[in-house]
Amino acid sequence: MRREEALEILRRAGCPKEVIEHCLAVEREAMKLAQEISRFRKVDLETVSIGSLLHDVGRAKTHGILHGVEGGRILREMGAERFSSFAENHLGAGIPAEEAVELGLPPRNFLPRTLEEKIVTYADKLVMGKEVVPFERVLESFKSELGENHASIRRLESLHKEIEALRKGF
Repeated sequence: MRREEALEILRRAGCPKEVIEHCLAVEREAMKLAQEISRFRKVDLETVSIGSLLHDVGRAKTHGILHGVEGGRILREMGAERFSSFAENHLGAGIPAEEAVELGLPPRNFLPRTLEEKIVTYADKLVMGKEVVPFERVLESFKSELGENHASIRRLESLHKEIEALRKGF
């Protein structure tokens, strides 16, 4: 899929201008990370680009936690099933099945699995609106919203450490 096709999917789905701008900002940050990591590991840059553009397509229908599931549905309906996991698995730093049920999501894992999904998930955390913010600000936001000891905090810190290590070639 070409970049222009991904942007057209966002428009056809009915994504507001602010959501599209956020997706473009996430794409810029994800591509920066992916290019750094690609010096040491094989990264599918095209998949990172398209996945980052489409990760929030579900916000065309809802801004709640269900936007990931909704985004996966939209992408499958529009013939972009290959990218549905980017929409479904980018929430927080991923959501395991037990937590998914508690949150009203289908009873399955919503965890980023591929390197490309992890890069997009991490980039999405670093982009608030259109602004790239330091990881420490993201961490504080998670802690203030969820509490210091929530399992999401550990997953976020783990994702951060993994991406940082990959950026350095470890």
